[in-house]
Amino acid sequence: MKKKKTTGGIIVAAGKRSKRSEPDPLLKIGSITVVKRIVLTFQQVGISPIVVITGYRADEIEHDLADYGVIFLRNEEYENSQMFDSAKLGLTFLQNKCDQVIFNPVNIPMFTPETIHRMMECGEKIISPSYQGKSGHPLLLASELIPQLLVYDGTMGMRGALESTGIHRQWMDIDDEGILHDMDDIDRLDYLLKKHNQHILHPFLRISIEKESLFFNSRTKLLLILIQDTHSVRSACRHIALSYSKAWNMLNQLEHELGYAVIERKHGGSKGGKTFLTKEGALFLEKFQQFEQNVRQYAKDEFSRLF
Repeated sequence: MKKKKTTGGIIVAAGKRSKRSEPDPLLKIGSITVVKRIVLTFQQVGISPIVVITGYRADEIEHDLADYGVIFLRNEEYENSQMFDSAKLGLTFLQNKCDQVIFNPVNIPMFTPETIHRMMECGEKIISPSYQGKSGHPLLLASELIPQLLVYDGTMGMRGALESTGIHRQWMDIDDEGILHDMDDIDRLDYLLKKHNQHILHPFLRISIEKESLFFNSRTKLLLILIQDTHSVRSACRHIALSYSKAWNMLNQLEHELGYAVIERKHGGSKGGKTFLTKEGALFLEKFQQFEQNVRQYAKDEFSRLF
């Protein structure tokens, strides 16, 4: 049986304080912000992890998405950098974590899950969607291209980086005008709203493990994943907008309820020690992720069958 490709996502929402024309990730179309709309669209097709690159108004964006299981990376130089610099942050993080990446700027929020699904299943290394002969977003990249993209230092941004790989970009004809319209075309986005809301209709599950009280959920899961990746509780906290003290409370409660150690510290030299998941902690995380995947797939199948 052929293994299904894993797909990560990057949403660039860094912005520039000095430009009035910069798209506002927190602008609401319908009743939700544009950045949340893109996250929901990504989640519809199983994109994970989803990385949101923030800069201007970072705290507000993180608050808006705090319960949606995304990872935040801050571009601290957002005022003096280009979109491709933010893209590089996301690509660096996702390297070796997935087979392919969907990349999208926050100002294009109304493409449908079907569009992404078709791109994900195509099997090409670089894919852009097109509508009536006009190209749009999002962009799909094979993860094997990430090292080449990261070393590009020219002036043509993502386009120049893609050309530097020597891989021909494929264009996929899509019956989805949402790939074209940015936030400057607010009237057209409002026109597309009803259709888009129908496309993102989906069951939203909050999966947790409890005894007398909740002690493990998607936020705790992300904390363990990031500790596994960064070997630092403090660094993990920055990526999910979680306070350091709250993180340790969560970890201590988790270990108390499970009855065994989930993390271990290894003391180091001048740079300090590192934090790792124990063997038991890593196995618990792996089992929860499999359980979560199975439950979500069942819910998705049943939702489609019944509704």
